[in-house]
Amino acid sequence: MVKINKIYTRTGDDGTTGLVDGSRLPKHAARMEAIGAVDEVNAALGLALRKLSGASADAVYRIQNDLFDLGADLATPAGKDDDFAPSDMVLRIIEVQVEWLEHQIDSLTAKLEPLTSFILPGGTEAAARLHLARTAARRAERAMAALAGEEPVNPAALRYINRLSDYLFVLGRDANDAGKADIKWVPGANR
Repeated sequence: MVKINKIYTRTGDDGTTGLVDGSRLPKHAARMEAIGAVDEVNAALGLALRKLSGASADAVYRIQNDLFDLGADLATPAGKDDDFAPSDMVLRIIEVQVEWLEHQIDSLTAKLEPLTSFILPGGTEAAARLHLARTAARRAERAMAALAGEEPVNPAALRYINRLSDYLFVLGRDANDAGKADIKWVPGANR
């Protein structure tokens, strides 16, 4: 368990931040951009939770915890021989977390109205908040992919963030009366 005695440390006043392995890097580095984007997804989910209940709320709470795991994974750069396996000292996203999301996506999709058009992000307030979290997850995915272009990133972490945006899409549809209240895109409607 993490123990936090003091919120400010002054160690970042020079524009750098510390990673799990003790190294420091600029706060504008690609790794920090990815970590920050994941944090934004988590905050957006906290807002969405204000309009969720039951199994949907339970799932989002679980995802919020997973997003802290993802942040820890990203804050732990790969070592020379790192195979991204978790250990007592290194927290990594694992395939079971990805598979759980896939199961949730499949379960929700089975009860949704079939898509006949692209849909606009909106509908109920819960759905709108989930779509906002979905777009934040896509941004986090782009940031993680950019980081992966520069240095190794846990492949399971990349799969997790990709599945998360898919899950938030179907959860948003579920919050729209199982898709019945989705707002359909009408191409060229305002020409």
